[in-house]
Amino acid sequence: MIEQAIAVVVSNYPLTFFVIGLIVAGVAIARAPRPITGAVVVDRLLAWYVLFNIGVMYLVNFVFHVFFGQMSAAFIGWADSPFQFEVGTASLGFSIAGFVSAFGSFDRRLIATIGPSIFTLGAAVGHIYQMVTAHNFAPGNAGVIFYTDFIIPLVGFLLLWWQWRTTDRTAAIT
Repeated sequence: MIEQAIAVVVSNYPLTFFVIGLIVAGVAIARAPRPITGAVVVDRLLAWYVLFNIGVMYLVNFVFHVFFGQMSAAFIGWADSPFQFEVGTASLGFSIAGFVSAFGSFDRRLIATIGPSIFTLGAAVGHIYQMVTAHNFAPGNAGVIFYTDFIIPLVGFLLLWWQWRTTDRTAAIT
């Protein structure tokens, strides 16, 4: 039973890191000085979102695609190929951007979110194509990964929008 739980957590790592990010953000919000404003809530949510859903998640994606490419390809329902290394190195770039930006400015968080979001939304389109044309319903193509390819970027963009709305932009005008 524990082995199955670990397998589910590891094989669905985008969802796992999404949940971990929410939990850590909740703790950070609870520990924030009072009164807790909407700006504080979104700042904590977005910081931990970028750290876990971009920094950590894409680091794991890098490791899986570069060092365990055959396993990753099989999970997706594809044959192993040299493209695994390319996906892995792109993931490493996204990861570094996430680590550098997590506790930075709005602009850094925006830039760190755009690339991975376009990547996962494109991957979701690719998953749909594979489901329709190749009837590929492997867990890494049509399972939780497919849904998180939509949900995680959507949450990121909603958090960015919320932070943009709560930021005092008049101070930046000179």
